[in-house]
Amino acid sequence: MTNISTPVEVSPPVSRYHAHMKGEHHYKQRLIWDGNRGEGTSTYFVYGRNYRLLVDGKPEIQGTADIAFRGEAEKWNPEDLFVAAISSCHMLSYLALCAREKISVLSYEDEATGVMKEDGKGGGRFEQVTLHPVVTIANAEQLDRARELHEKAHELCFIASSVSIPIHHEAEVRA
Repeated sequence: MTNISTPVEVSPPVSRYHAHMKGEHHYKQRLIWDGNRGEGTSTYFVYGRNYRLLVDGKPEIQGTADIAFRGEAEKWNPEDLFVAAISSCHMLSYLALCAREKISVLSYEDEATGVMKEDGKGGGRFEQVTLHPVVTIANAEQLDRARELHEKAHELCFIASSVSIPIHHEAEVRA
């Protein structure tokens, strides 16, 4: 009798994402600039700011510069992605904490804002990001603890821990 094995694609093991795992995580992406309109970057005004972000197995992201820097308003720009990374990381950290503490979150929405200032020399930096999460939980008796967990989520968020700007939280938690 001959054994024939057929390769099967499976999701990564759940333990790979286990909360007690310690170590390094590696991320790889490919960026392709699509803005050469025939003259390259011969002048500031002739080249396009369009690019694509590619990560194996994920949908492509179409990006550009902020509209203030000759980008296209309908596409993601690095500043959008920066604020989105902070907001989504905070949410994921918060949801994990709530789950561990048996606080049932029914809904979570955030309208995060960021303030970036130009330095007058062609550069600039973000001055701050403010998160405005509105969270609904199932049990009104857990409101105080659910509010407190936003600070802990901030401490645990990998992205927030990696940036030097102030990140404020103006959370509303209701039952």
